[in-house]
Amino acid sequence: DHPFERKTYTEAVEILKQSGKKFEFPVDWGLDLQAEHERYLVEEHFKRPVILTDYPRDIKAFYMKQNEDGKTVRAMDVLFPMIGEIIGGSQREEELIKLQNRMKEMNIPEDELWWYLETRKFGTVEHSGFGLGFERLIMFITGMTNIRDVIPFPRTPKSAEF
Repeated sequence: DHPFERKTYTEAVEILKQSGKKFEFPVDWGLDLQAEHERYLVEEHFKRPVILTDYPRDIKAFYMKQNEDGKTVRAMDVLFPMIGEIIGGSQREEELIKLQNRMKEMNIPEDELWWYLETRKFGTVEHSGFGLGFERLIMFITGMTNIRDVIPFPRTPKSAEF
């Protein structure tokens, strides 16, 4: 027994479809999961944190390494109760030609990201990266329910002077 449930994106979509719950946003393979979907998985279905893996390549960034199936990428999100996504990460593509091909598919001009491509020009190693939502982590630790309560300088409507 583990404190985190681990499922693929595909498995999560099937769970959401079979839940019988009426969601505001549609659930279908290839669509990005919304906060309501993530919270259903962690709060109602599994009742614990969830790690989702293997997202569709068409909804993720060009630099994520593709899985052997050609449809998904080696990406993961960590979902927490009351918060949703707290960490997002992926294995990065290390082959220059694959990065260039993916950029062409997504109509991303190479001259805008020349510096990124340059990091692969002379080879690299397999590597990964992730982003942690610091304010979301603080929400989890403190039990706060509104992110504005943990942001150092929150913006509220009509409070900014221009």
